[in-house]
Parts: sequence; C-alpha cells; structure tokens
Amino acid sequence: MNIPISDDELKEILERCNRATPGPWVSCIEGRDHSSGSDFIKTGTENERGNHIELSGATRSDQDFIAHARQDVPRLIAEIQRLKQLLAR
Repeated sequence: MNIPISDDELKEILERCNRATPGPWVSCIEGRDHSSGSDFIKTGTENERGNHIELSGATRSDQDFIAHARQDVPRLIAEIQRLKQLLAR
C-alpha cells in the first residue's frame, strides 16, 4: 500500500531528527577509519564535538546507515517538500 506522506508526517519526522544530537554524524569503524578501539558514531563538528554513540548488536552496515541518516533525513524531507510544491503549481 502506497499512501502519500502528509505535511504533518513530514513535520513530525523532521522534528524527531531535529531533537537528535546535532550533526554531522560520522561512522567510525575500527580497521577502516581508525586503528584501535571500538566502532562508534562521532557526532558534531570539529569545533563542537558531541558524545560518541556506541551501538550494541549493529552490523557495520547498520552503523553506517544510522550515522548517514542524521544528514540524509533532512535532505530527503527538503526534497519531498520541494517536489510537493512543484506538483501543487
């Protein structure tokens, strides 16, 4: 079933994203991105670093997806809103 996303739903999704720890989020995988320690998600900017997020039970692909979602979700919502405005014309 393919039900269109309402403006209220988009607003709720964006609000959830905005309540999360500020981005950007970067997935840091031992052996790929650094040489020792655990896998984690780095949050914030170089000047305003947030707490690291450590996941239990996630695959490396899961962690990459979660970290990228912090940046991807706002971009996707903006694109959906842009396309809805074009369709409304």
